[in-house]
Amino acid sequence: MKLAMIGFGQAGGKIVDKFVEYDAQTGSQIVRAAVAVNSAKADLMGLTNIPKDQRVLIGQSRVKGHGVGADNELGAEIAEEDIDEVQGAIDGIPVHEVDAFLVCAGLGGGTGSGGAPVLAKHLKRIYTEPVYGLGVLPGSDEGGIYTLNAARSFQTFVREVDNLLVFDNDSWRKTGESVQGGYDEINEEIVKRFGILFGAGEVQAGQEIAESVVDSSEIINTLAGGGVSTVGYAEEEVEEQSSGGLLSRLRGGGEEDDLDTAHTTNRITSLVRKAALGRLTLPCEIEGAERALLVMAGPSQYLNRKGIERGRKWLEEQTGSMEVRGGDYPLKGRGIVASVILLSGVTNVPRIKELQQVAIEAQDNLEDIRSQSETNLHELVNDDEDELESLF
Repeated sequence: MKLAMIGFGQAGGKIVDKFVEYDAQTGSQIVRAAVAVNSAKADLMGLTNIPKDQRVLIGQSRVKGHGVGADNELGAEIAEEDIDEVQGAIDGIPVHEVDAFLVCAGLGGGTGSGGAPVLAKHLKRIYTEPVYGLGVLPGSDEGGIYTLNAARSFQTFVREVDNLLVFDNDSWRKTGESVQGGYDEINEEIVKRFGILFGAGEVQAGQEIAESVVDSSEIINTLAGGGVSTVGYAEEEVEEQSSGGLLSRLRGGGEEDDLDTAHTTNRITSLVRKAALGRLTLPCEIEGAERALLVMAGPSQYLNRKGIERGRKWLEEQTGSMEVRGGDYPLKGRGIVASVILLSGVTNVPRIKELQQVAIEAQDNLEDIRSQSETNLHELVNDDEDELESLF
């Protein structure tokens, strides 16, 4: 699937930057164009892979390149005001060559959480290609203002995109890990999962053809209908061997081949279960997911149609969905077999309910704090006897 990726804010820019690096390393040809948008000049300068002429600084007349300080209302305002500057960078994207737009943002800060929904709405008004969001939820330890930002941004973002893919930092940060180290690792996890998902079906020179190709239409159909999506992932290391490709998988063989086929099938079904029932990008109950897509990636000799079909049927049973697609993605040189599962239209998501409840409490507390702050300031600067006269 060929994407035009736009990173909005610090987290969004870093994710897209990592996608561009992944594309260069793997030759997956996912990123057809990459743009970074931010109100903080330092964050844009810190990117290493997105071309400098594709980095857009917004809000200069308001915040002078210093960011919006976690004020996502201000982030939304400057995105609206400077949308023409963002569009100027998007105009350079060969839209006829992309399958979809992907707007990436952290939902806890100011620029990304405020601006990403504004951009998504703008893109949907102009283009016919699907516009997807990749939103990253802040950890619960990051503070009330970030939780409040995320809850408000989530509600808005999910309405403006064709589907919102969510990654929850709370489920991925390790205890005692530095903030920067944690985010770097999280970005690696994001790109690994979505890189295989979006890379399936993009065939490079010399790459083997899949038995059951997962092309961009399969992904688009799985994400159709809107809502929230999560991705599961599981992998197992394998020893790569020379392979005869598709013919060697189809022709069958003797008893040894039968044993290998059984082992391969069992590995696939095991990885499918681990991916679906393990750590999802957004933890949820998979029962009730409206649509699902299974991608099995790895050396072709470790992939077979029987295992993928079994995995697909198991997913149908677990989700209760009749729209479960599946296919393989031959990958050489990585020494792994991986299962990637996209679950779309999930609704039983405890983290979102918790986020909204904490945000409501944070909003009430912030109003109390602001009211008390005004009272304290008044008591501090006003003398009791009104003996001092104001300058004006």
